[in-house]
Amino acid sequence: MRDHVSLVTRAADFAARRHADQRRKGSAREPYVNHLAEVAALLADSLSEPNAWLIAAGWLHDTIEDTGTTYAELTELFGTAVADLVAEVTDDKSLPKAERKRLQVERAPHKSPDAKAIKVADKISNLRSLVASPPDDWDRTRVLDYVAWAESVVAGCRGTNAALESIFDQSAVAARRAV
Repeated sequence: MRDHVSLVTRAADFAARRHADQRRKGSAREPYVNHLAEVAALLADSLSEPNAWLIAAGWLHDTIEDTGTTYAELTELFGTAVADLVAEVTDDKSLPKAERKRLQVERAPHKSPDAKAIKVADKISNLRSLVASPPDDWDRTRVLDYVAWAESVVAGCRGTNAALESIFDQSAVAARRAV
């Protein structure tokens, strides 16, 4: 048990340090680490059994994509199980944004159950952020387009974690009402 707590704590610390200078896009410009904490908490709260590797990967899910962290670093520090999960949910930033979004929808049904859970938790956090602090340059249409796209991604993740899926559905309704 101590090893599991240590894994999650080390992942949180690593993620916070790697994302230290990053802010969310919303008008409140909250620290990016708040998003990571919310994803990890959603995962922890929705699991029927503890899964330290999944919670650690929730903390780390954007490190390869957004901080220059490598798969090899994650493997060395957190093990293959965590590194593989992070890699599985990482977008290829060399592709145009529209292509990355299309691929998320296309590939979601083929992800592992744990990767699907991370994807759903990530989309919940993003929807909640849109409600609480939408980006200044996002109009109603852009918010609704994001909600529709997130619903398309999550559609391919359904059947894995009913609790997360229910929270996502509530978050999508709230986001639509907020605009």
